[in-house]
Amino acid sequence: MPRPITVTISHDLGADEARRRLRDGFGKLKSSMAGGMMFAFDEQWTGPDQLRFEAKGLGQKISGVIDVFPQHVRIEAMLPNVLASLAEIITGKLQKEGALLLEKK
Repeated sequence: MPRPITVTISHDLGADEARRRLRDGFGKLKSSMAGGMMFAFDEQWTGPDQLRFEAKGLGQKISGVIDVFPQHVRIEAMLPNVLASLAEIITGKLQKEGALLLEKK
């Protein structure tokens, strides 16, 4: 059964800097969401603070949205059946990569 996941990552960057880093570093988050499998991503900013994405590969589809807020970023994704069993691993990777992307430097 498909499984939704939600990851919230706090930051002290403000929305503009968080958005910039997300635009520049989305590749790392893509590999975390795909769980190391080969997926082709299509992403589109649907507003200044919302990125919608879809990944297809191995006959599966991941879809979701990333919302940028002044003090946090929220990633919501729907994992297909095949990846649902890896939800905790994928969530952990997203948390780690997202925190690295948004850490204050």
